[in-house]
Amino acid sequence: MKPTLLILAAGMGNRYGGLKQLDGLGPSGETIMDYSIYDAIRSGFGKVVFVIRKDFETDFREKILGKYENHIPTEVVFQSTDKVPEGFTCPPERTKPWGTNHAVLMAKDVIREPFAAINADDFYGRDSYSVMGNALKQLDGKQNEYCMIGFRLGSTLSESGSVARGICETNCDRTLRSVVERTAIERIDKRICYTDENGRTVILADFAPVSMNMWGFTPEYFTYSEEYFKEFLRAHAGDLKSEYFIPLMVNELVTKRIARVKILDTASEWFGVTYAADRQRVVDKIRALVDAGEYPGKLF
Repeated sequence: MKPTLLILAAGMGNRYGGLKQLDGLGPSGETIMDYSIYDAIRSGFGKVVFVIRKDFETDFREKILGKYENHIPTEVVFQSTDKVPEGFTCPPERTKPWGTNHAVLMAKDVIREPFAAINADDFYGRDSYSVMGNALKQLDGKQNEYCMIGFRLGSTLSESGSVARGICETNCDRTLRSVVERTAIERIDKRICYTDENGRTVILADFAPVSMNMWGFTPEYFTYSEEYFKEFLRAHAGDLKSEYFIPLMVNELVTKRIARVKILDTASEWFGVTYAADRQRVVDKIRALVDAGEYPGKLF
């Protein structure tokens, strides 16, 4: 069975100043998602599922979905703050989405096969999809064996401001020991650092492995996610800024030894648009890849 690509495209895009998921960055107006899907198709993925917000469904269908017709089947699911388990309610004053693992959970009724979950606005590169696609094909029929593409922290920062990253600790067999979502990571005086929950400055190594939210799962992950979301809500529903991140769920499964996560190496370079000031750099990088023959001038 061919794996599915799950694209998380429901982010608010506040720091960027618009719907960056729909921004044309390629030479023929391609979005970063277009390159992700092009790479996924040539890496053997069989379906694409998009998680979006209902309020930009019309634009999304008009500008995005039509171009993939006759290339790969697509489905759309919606993330909203009121989609919580029975017995729970969303605080009426909450406007922030519940986070990336909540977004993944929105696809539980349409995915029955191994799948990769990615961010819509991150460029992961051809080799990353090839590596992930091969790994997911080997997971067909298995449970509790997951994977992620590992990138090096120093090459994933933005020159325009701080970023959030899943900081990983690994075992000697290249499996994940723990992953913690850290926010406000930036390079200051040539050192990479963040401020922890106790207000202390923590220094990180340039080569520290990080998750850029390119994960490989099998379908029972949805069951774990649904159950753990209830625990998350019991603890954090009153915090209007709390988010149910993928690393939070993965870390729960890894530390309790319910699942193993293999860290996969890639030859690809990650890049993305976190801030509007990052845009031109991404345009230039994509143009260089097209000029080098990695991609055609027009994808679809």
